[in-house]
Amino acid sequence: MAFLTALVTLCLLQSSAALYFHIGETERKCFIEEIPDETMVVGKYKVEMFDNSVMAYVPTVYGLGMHVECRDPDDQNILSRYLANVYLTNFSGNYKVQAYDHNVKDYMPVSRDIGMHVDIADPDEKTILSRTYAAEGRFTFTSHTAGEHVICLNSNSSAWFNSGQLRVHLDISVGEHAVDYQQVQAKDKLTELQLRVRQLLDQVEQITKEQNYQRYREERFRQTSESTNQRVLWWSIAQTLILLITGFWQMQHLKSFFEAKKLV
Repeated sequence: MAFLTALVTLCLLQSSAALYFHIGETERKCFIEEIPDETMVVGKYKVEMFDNSVMAYVPTVYGLGMHVECRDPDDQNILSRYLANVYLTNFSGNYKVQAYDHNVKDYMPVSRDIGMHVDIADPDEKTILSRTYAAEGRFTFTSHTAGEHVICLNSNSSAWFNSGQLRVHLDISVGEHAVDYQQVQAKDKLTELQLRVRQLLDQVEQITKEQNYQRYREERFRQTSESTNQRVLWWSIAQTLILLITGFWQMQHLKSFFEAKKLV
């Protein structure tokens, strides 16, 4: 049974989420990631802007970056900075931004100073990361509270209106999938066997964290259910008391009415 639970948990583990999306220069896009506590997350991004001269999305030039903001579950601002290329501790994301170019009818890398502002909030709506990055780079952090983390991105453009359309490539890796084991092997001078053992240990640790997170969710759900049942019970008791009091008052009122009319 324990083996089956571990196998199912391993299948449910989120390794990486790679995608791209389109936003205006002044728009903001947010994503929700359910992350266990003390888990490394890596995000890679790239921003491209649509160039009307070539009708395609082209890379942006240096100077237009991304702003990253992170909040922990206690709604505390952990980081809020503007950076060109940043590597934070234990949470990372790679990003790339493209802009729509009407001349080539396609998304191309941004050709002017446009980057991305990244905000990350923990389950308690506390900012754990808030920085502005260049048009292409990565961001990292480690979650300290299990739950839904909100990752928001918007360009650092100073335009008043959506004068251009951007294409943002985003790749988010969680847990052991966020670790560059080739770099670890070179740094610690590990053999292939030692590296494989290291990977297995990290996977087991990630499975344990995921199981703890699922137990935490189950406990919260049970508490919510018990609280709801208690409220329903007390509300039913209150309704019954109100009906009894109302009935008693009506009986007394009718009795007084009949006595006043000398009908009884």
